[in-house]
Amino acid sequence: MPINRPYRGPDELPALIPLFPLDGALLLPRCQLPLNIFEPRYLAMVDDALKGERLIGMVQPDPDANTRSVPSLAAVGCVGRITELAESGDGRYLMNLTGIARFRIVRELGALAAYRQAQVDYAFTDDFTPNTGADAVDRKGLLRTFADYLKAKSLDADWDSVNQAPNEALVNGLSMMAPFGPREKQALLEAPDLKTRADILVAVTEMALARTTDEGEGPLQ
Repeated sequence: MPINRPYRGPDELPALIPLFPLDGALLLPRCQLPLNIFEPRYLAMVDDALKGERLIGMVQPDPDANTRSVPSLAAVGCVGRITELAESGDGRYLMNLTGIARFRIVRELGALAAYRQAQVDYAFTDDFTPNTGADAVDRKGLLRTFADYLKAKSLDADWDSVNQAPNEALVNGLSMMAPFGPREKQALLEAPDLKTRADILVAVTEMALARTTDEGEGPLQ
């Protein structure tokens, strides 16, 4: 039976993992990604994962290689553990995947199963230590940009929860929720540290705000 425990380093994770390619999906360490699994090959993937350590690697198809029948994959993804699972009653799984650490694909294996698998390298060792680099984040700048975006889109937020969130949870949570495209999501995933991820998030949000103004949806201030 798999043990419910934290992973303290790359040596505690398997080098061979199943891959779930999903365009626009972003999973980051210690964050949760809800998934609705319904394709037969991915139902088989989940069944197999449940027999082991319940690990699945989330990865995006390469946005620059979309003409192949079997799309190429981005080089970097994030492995997560199935931490919640429910059967829908109509043949689907509803589950939450909790991020553990990012990986680089070393090589993809042949058709050993109905789903894709790869040998991976957990090169981002800081992912195993919570809050690494959190003090370097420009929290005020991030929240200011977030507030401007919400105002421009006539949206609101649970500001009590936002203000109480530690920097890592704030940056990673906003990165996962941000309504940006695959390239922006991949840039956020591959950021070398938390400060850089926050800076990228601010930059792409400000570009989105500038486009909103240029398209005549009214001033931001």
